[in-house]
Amino acid sequence: MQLKIMPKKKRLSAGRAPLMLFLCQMISALEVPLDLVQPPTITQQSPKDYIIDPRENIVIQCEAKGKPPPSFSWTRNGTHFDIDKDPLVTMKPGSGTLIINIMSEGKAETYEGVYQCTARNERGAAISNNIVIRPSRSPLWTKEKLEPITLRNGQSLVLPCRPPIGLPPPIIFWMDNSFQRLPQSERVSQGLNGDLYFSNVLPEDTREDYICYARFNHTQTIQQKQPISVKVISVDELNDTIAANLSDTEFYGAKSHRQRPPAFLTPDGNTSRKEELRGNVLSLECIAEGLPTPIIYWIKEDGTLPINRTFYRNFKKTLQIVQVTEADSGNYQCIAKNALGAIHHTISVTVKAAPYWIIAPQNLVLSPEEDGALICRASGNPKPRISWLSNGVPIEIAPDDPSRKIDGDTIIFSKVQERSSAVYQCNASNEYGYLLANAFVNVLAEPPRILTSANTLYQVIANRPALLDCAFFGSPLPTIEWFKDAKGSALREDIYVLHENGTLEIPVAQKDSTGTYTCVARNKLGMAKNDVHLEIKDPTRIIKQPEYAVVQRGSTVSFECKVKHDHTLIPTVTWLKDHGELPSDGRFTVDKDHLVVADVSDDDGGTYTCVANTTLDNVSASAVLSVVDVPNPPFDLEMTDQLDRSVQLSWTPGDDNNSPITKFIIEYEDAMHEPGLWHHQTEVPGTQTTAQLKLSPYVNYSFRVMAENNLGRSLPSEASEQYLTKAAEPDKNPTAVEGLGSEPDNLVITWKPLNGFESNGPGLQYKVSWRQKDGDDEWTSVVVANVSKYIVSGTPTFVPYLIKVQALNDAGFAPEPAVVMGHSGEDLPMVAPGNVRVNVVNSTLAEVHWDPVPLKSIRGHLQGYRIYYWKAQSSLTRNRRHLEKKILTFQGSKTHGMLPGLEPFSHYSLNVRVVNGKGEGPASADKVFNTPEGVPSAPSSLKIVNPTLDSLTLEWEPPSHPNGILTEYTLKYQPINSTHELGPLVDLKIPANKTRWTLKNLNFSTRYKFYFYAQTAAGSGSQITEEAITTVDEAMASRQVDIATQGWFIGLMCAVALLILILLIVCFIRRNKGGKYPVKEKEDAHADPEIQPMKEDDGTFGEYR
Repeated sequence: MQLKIMPKKKRLSAGRAPLMLFLCQMISALEVPLDLVQPPTITQQSPKDYIIDPRENIVIQCEAKGKPPPSFSWTRNGTHFDIDKDPLVTMKPGSGTLIINIMSEGKAETYEGVYQCTARNERGAAISNNIVIRPSRSPLWTKEKLEPITLRNGQSLVLPCRPPIGLPPPIIFWMDNSFQRLPQSERVSQGLNGDLYFSNVLPEDTREDYICYARFNHTQTIQQKQPISVKVISVDELNDTIAANLSDTEFYGAKSHRQRPPAFLTPDGNTSRKEELRGNVLSLECIAEGLPTPIIYWIKEDGTLPINRTFYRNFKKTLQIVQVTEADSGNYQCIAKNALGAIHHTISVTVKAAPYWIIAPQNLVLSPEEDGALICRASGNPKPRISWLSNGVPIEIAPDDPSRKIDGDTIIFSKVQERSSAVYQCNASNEYGYLLANAFVNVLAEPPRILTSANTLYQVIANRPALLDCAFFGSPLPTIEWFKDAKGSALREDIYVLHENGTLEIPVAQKDSTGTYTCVARNKLGMAKNDVHLEIKDPTRIIKQPEYAVVQRGSTVSFECKVKHDHTLIPTVTWLKDHGELPSDGRFTVDKDHLVVADVSDDDGGTYTCVANTTLDNVSASAVLSVVDVPNPPFDLEMTDQLDRSVQLSWTPGDDNNSPITKFIIEYEDAMHEPGLWHHQTEVPGTQTTAQLKLSPYVNYSFRVMAENNLGRSLPSEASEQYLTKAAEPDKNPTAVEGLGSEPDNLVITWKPLNGFESNGPGLQYKVSWRQKDGDDEWTSVVVANVSKYIVSGTPTFVPYLIKVQALNDAGFAPEPAVVMGHSGEDLPMVAPGNVRVNVVNSTLAEVHWDPVPLKSIRGHLQGYRIYYWKAQSSLTRNRRHLEKKILTFQGSKTHGMLPGLEPFSHYSLNVRVVNGKGEGPASADKVFNTPEGVPSAPSSLKIVNPTLDSLTLEWEPPSHPNGILTEYTLKYQPINSTHELGPLVDLKIPANKTRWTLKNLNFSTRYKFYFYAQTAAGSGSQITEEAITTVDEAMASRQVDIATQGWFIGLMCAVALLILILLIVCFIRRNKGGKYPVKEKEDAHADPEIQPMKEDDGTFGEYR
């Protein structure tokens, strides 16, 4: 299969563009192997315009290849340059490069000229470009005397630079004596010619050290012009100097600041012309003067400025178009405009072109009797002239070759022979330059050879293009076929792409593309083949990508990047920040799958990228880190619209630290009344940076602002300037006004005074007014200082008064205050409650009634009635000692109350008193009452003494609280057997005067349980219980010991013990399953309900306090 050219109309994706560049490089690299005979080819040469440093040796390069290796010769200024005759000139061995040693002796100027190198062997001669050698020059500035420049404020000024002509031209800049660049602006700027232009001068332009510097980069030297002194005279200075010499109509100050429309400082006139070469940078300049400073605009007539190639420099005074083409020719207009007018200048641009290649001639390898052609096609403006040379000689005078024919820019070869081998030069030139290209014709007869190394291994990622190289050579040109895995048929072009350079392209390589591929090259002289191997690898993938993170400053953040890759490839994972390396900071740590950033700072915010690289591919994934924090404090607080009762506060928000500000909090400080104490003023939304604040009079305000976002509140801003509002009368009166007497004949008026903020002005006082509520008296008033109390003396006892307190200051009175009611001082009540009655409800509760006292006798605020009661003596013991009195108070005007917690069967006394704010009135006459009997408490103790075989003796102490006359004791008892079962209950009554009792005819060795309680006429009291055991009969015990020694008894006991053990096991199992056998429950089941203690009669207590 012959090699096929790729279809030209096939569209290439962006991903295939690098592939095509690679293929083009491969195609251009198809050259004759160096082991074959071939004409010379120039491989390296110095630039056409070669500016040298006169302080260093001159090196003129000329390198070439060929077979046999070429020899070199040089011409200088068109004639042969015999290097053997100049001891300073040597040629580098195996090369044509010249080295001229001027550092030891000689001058660079001696070797200025046009040099050309020729490389020659038996197959032809190649020549270099004409290399123009010129030494660089950095001449000194011409000495000149510069006069100081004096001009008036507002005039225009041009400071000339005029640097010396150097080679290459110098770079110009303006500085002062301190080597500081002079600032430039729309008003002051440097032109393309190096001059410094002032559209208008200002007094600050005055200085004595305007210095123009020229930097010659080639020689690394800087030349300096003499300093220029400029003095700008202001209007006042000018008037003072010339007032004596000018009339009023000539007074210059009236014109010095006069505004004027623009005028161009450069270029001159209304039109100009500019010529530029294709591919260069077109620079157009317009600088205008005027007052105010003009602004420059650019347009292209009948066209638009190229968007991607147009740039504005020097404050839009310079228009630059890069890579200029013939299409950029035309008229360009610059417009200078200020408030007084506009002018324009038209620049006619013509773009010329030095010659440039359309088709450059390429080396031609032909076999004998083959045909071919060399094409040399160039363009330019004006159109270049094409001329041909053969082996460096104009083709018109070169030896004739019957196989070639000249046809303008083409040489046609027919049936070439070996003697047709030569090097042809094509020269395309016009007035702006020339192009020179060498292209050889090499006539060879060579069988195919494959230049790609045998058994080359290609590794490709799946689903990507695979390019298998088959670099070849042969003459005539071989045809190329590809085979896979030694199969008989060649690969078809419908699946594969075969390129001219022999490369086989698999557009989308799959796993089944793996294998051995064979490239076969054939021509009429033979055949060659080569095997290459292709392996398809799994692509590298990031299966867990880093995720967007928002963290607070100072915290720690982690990014995860998990990579999956072909097992035969070893990936390296690299982390980048903002497409650069991670900071060299110990806070950044990278482990297998994670990047951890500790103690995050603001600078850590950005894009973090995980890059996984293998030898065949790379993948990346990125995530953004936003570092958030509470906002920075606002700043630049400013107060405007300052009125008596309001002000507008504005501020500049601080950085929100990546979390939007939700609100601003404004606080104020009153430096006059409460310095250092900040109060909340108001809040505004986070989108607002101004606030209208309401103010109070006579306050020395300072404000501060805090910003708040979702993370918290910023630090406060710096305090604003202070603002003292004017004084005014108070807006409000004191609060909490009260009138209460501290003595029976006074009225104490108190109030909560205004604070300093509320005073609204200096001289804060209070006007206190009062009069009796039920009288016809006029208001009595007094003005007091800034206090909180005033005492009115000589008042009647407990009389209602109307009271008001009004604030005033030096500016006036507050609004009319509200009237409140108070009372003068109280005195002790004069009358005791009468008709006291007692109703005994039960043994522990009594109800007391009384008649209210007259209101006038209370002489104060009625707070209630108080009952004093005490136990005078017991009805039983008749003990006459008095007990501690108890007190119960009943609030308000109540005329009855309950006395709880009384002791039964007791003798009580009580009296009643009325209570006001001053204290208690006289007591009523004592009222005596008795409480009935109650049930007694349990006996104080119960003991069992002197146990015998059949008797037990009980001893006890009477109840500590009999609560009446004991009538008898009740004793109940019952036996308890060995299984804790209770026997029959025996009930026994015992006289009340007994404290000892013996029970007889009891069973020996038996446990008994006893229940014992006392009784009064009111019922049975609480019981007390006890247990005891009768003693064992010694004779019976002796007989039992004798039986125990018998064998049959021992066996019987063992059987019983075994049976008991079995029963215990069964009981244990049943208990674990939830069964119970509580002895206490059995005892309770046999308890006599009659012996349960009676509950006391719960009386209903009345409300009392």
